[in-house]
Amino acid sequence: MLTTAQQTLLAAQHIVFMTGAGVSTPSGIPDYRSKNGLYTGHHNAEYYLSHAYLESDPLGFYQYLKDNLYYPDARPNVIHTVMAQLTQQGRAGVITQNIDNLYGVAKTENLVEFHGNLYQIYCTTCGQTVAWSDYLKSPYHEQDHGYLRPDVVLYDEGIKQQNVDQALALLKQADLVVICGTSMRVYPFAGLLDYRNPAAKVMAINEEVLHLPMDFDMVQQNAVEFFEGVTRG
Repeated sequence: MLTTAQQTLLAAQHIVFMTGAGVSTPSGIPDYRSKNGLYTGHHNAEYYLSHAYLESDPLGFYQYLKDNLYYPDARPNVIHTVMAQLTQQGRAGVITQNIDNLYGVAKTENLVEFHGNLYQIYCTTCGQTVAWSDYLKSPYHEQDHGYLRPDVVLYDEGIKQQNVDQALALLKQADLVVICGTSMRVYPFAGLLDYRNPAAKVMAINEEVLHLPMDFDMVQQNAVEFFEGVTRG
């Protein structure tokens, strides 16, 4: 039997999912800020993921990414797949902080990867795109020996204007905004909520209670269980 929150989700016609690392932890990808997260185990993680570190030690930057961020065998879980199905029906869009490509694997439409994608690699010398599998073998472009990097937003880099514009366009059309797998503490991502359709309902699905500066429905539940319930409904 569907809960009220699940019924609300299935009744909405213009859903915007705003998601973070918690959506991918059931797929075996560690998050950043939890007890076992990347930032907890590596006290300098934010520096290692910065443009300044890339500039000062490009090989160290490459090794850190390769050792800590790439999980090429990970597969989408039920959270990704239900969201993807709703986008394929033309009823939803996804704005994610995640850079792990699992939404892409799930064939999500209307997708805004706000912070980029680890599996989209380009040469900083010639601009050509390169297969991620080649990048994991070497940080240098075989053709011109230019330095390769993933198309992600590092600390001290700006968000692409195209991503901001696409995210705002989705939110202005929303009748329901669903927050999942994120604490909504990272800006400018969290600030996007200020630009939602004023008539849109806001719902958060999270095991820990979120505190947001607006009226919203807090669904304190494991997101896998919530979306598995949606599939059964």
